[in-house]
Amino acid sequence: MQIVEQYKEKKFKNLEDRIGIKFNNSNYIVQALVHRSYLNENRDFALGHNERLEFLGDAVLELVITEHLFENYQNPEGELTNWRAALVNAKMCAQIASEIDMEPYLFLSHGESKDAGTKAREYILAKVMESLIGAIYVDQGWDMAKQFILRWFISKLPEVLEKGLWMDPKSRFQESAQEIIGITPTYKVIQEDGPDHAKEFIVGVYLDKEKIAEGHGSSKQEAQVNAAENALEIKKWPGPKINIIKQDTKSEYFE
Repeated sequence: MQIVEQYKEKKFKNLEDRIGIKFNNSNYIVQALVHRSYLNENRDFALGHNERLEFLGDAVLELVITEHLFENYQNPEGELTNWRAALVNAKMCAQIASEIDMEPYLFLSHGESKDAGTKAREYILAKVMESLIGAIYVDQGWDMAKQFILRWFISKLPEVLEKGLWMDPKSRFQESAQEIIGITPTYKVIQEDGPDHAKEFIVGVYLDKEKIAEGHGSSKQEAQVNAAENALEIKKWPGPKINIIKQDTKSEYFE
């Protein structure tokens, strides 16, 4: 009997329907969803955690996206590297995992189960996304893994390019501010709380003397990035201009 039969309450068929893939061996999709913490509390669980599948999936994801960018765009290597990073980073992986609605299927410890909506949960979802890709590759092969990545990840590329998401928020806000109003943003710590090992910072981002937004974080840098993200949302500024050079040699500008 396959392990998945022991956990019908998870309704893995619904997840398979959602991603459009019927696994030959259902154990792979189950194992992709097993966090290490779950095994600490369920030592008789017949499958291992998902970290080996995650290792594999991370490589498959990066190669598929690299191949797609290489075959379809003539932009310099540095630009393609930035675009790829925006498509494979933890934030994007977690976002797509949420769009697929993978969270209800996770095998987590009781402690981890309580952390919904936290950065820790976002990190887990990102890793589960990679492990799912690894499971698809092992069970279905390269072509199916590639189809999955094209559907869920490459489809995000137009948004990444149009909104400048290939740049970090601070750089994106600075370039937009300089381009649109000719001012370079500045950051100022507004509040600092907590002991040295658990600091919490509130940072304001300013254009000249006007405070545009605030950001929170466990470090000044993290709070600055959060402030820049919030400022971009408030200003609704488009991403910086970028020349997209497609393989047919026709150029396309996102502004």
